[in-house]
Amino acid sequence: MKLITYTQGAGPRPGLLVGDRLVLDLLAADPSLLTNWHGLLPRIETVRALHDRLQPAAERAATVLAQGGEVGLPFVDLRRCALTTPIILPSKIIAVGLNYRDHAEEQHKPLPEKPLLFSKATTCLQAPGGPIELPEGLDQVDAEAEIAFVIAKPGRAIARERAREHIGGYMCFNDISDREAQYSDKQFFRGKSLDTGGPCGPFLATPDELPDLGMGLRIRCLWNDVVMQDSNTDQLIFPPDYLISYVSRHMTLLPGDIITTGTPGGVGVFRQPPVYLKPGDQVTVEIDGLGALSNPVRRWRATA
Repeated sequence: MKLITYTQGAGPRPGLLVGDRLVLDLLAADPSLLTNWHGLLPRIETVRALHDRLQPAAERAATVLAQGGEVGLPFVDLRRCALTTPIILPSKIIAVGLNYRDHAEEQHKPLPEKPLLFSKATTCLQAPGGPIELPEGLDQVDAEAEIAFVIAKPGRAIARERAREHIGGYMCFNDISDREAQYSDKQFFRGKSLDTGGPCGPFLATPDELPDLGMGLRIRCLWNDVVMQDSNTDQLIFPPDYLISYVSRHMTLLPGDIITTGTPGGVGVFRQPPVYLKPGDQVTVEIDGLGALSNPVRRWRATA
């Protein structure tokens, strides 16, 4: 299933993306359901049962749309919706540095013996199509294509062999990074927490939609249609199951928590000469099975 959160003239609502243009509004289909994915992910089998029961109706609705007609609830035309981030205000975003072999190689660094973890402020999240906003004076901002996964059920000290049970789904993520702040601070939090610096989506794919642990997927980052990163998730040093076990030794993972798994080689800062984002750019993250996440870059100015 492809899980989304969307708006259509009202507050955000959980839905399922059915095909290319059709949305199944979960609350319209069953008003007893909880209203966000934090609550629904631990009960994903209830959502799946609803999806399966309404599959014949969804196929008929998709045909109506294809023929130029209109659909009614519980179905919505995706073109009349605005996608938000699949997860809204998670309790935490945990990121991993230097987790691709080709990214370590481009820095001439040895492979790490254990994951390098840092966090991003949850206020960094940005919707698909939403602008990446650069304040005046931030001139060394980079983009990093990543595959992220979302926790489905809580746990602490999770054994690696049980980690898959805690994965609710996978999505594209763009880890926007202010390199000047990152290197001058000698730690990552400020440089990685730029408002609008965490685009994600466009949907969250449940694990059954992808190969085991999201491995073997092509991952790319394009700036203005120029390919900057082109790699494969098989390059991951520490895969999702290892990360869940490692992180949960120290902290409880909660439904909706986002773990971004690191970026492959090709980022702007390590090019010769370095290149950075500028207003007017368009950045796109593409991952097999997870669609394309595209965001424009704009200048941000404080309002009076």
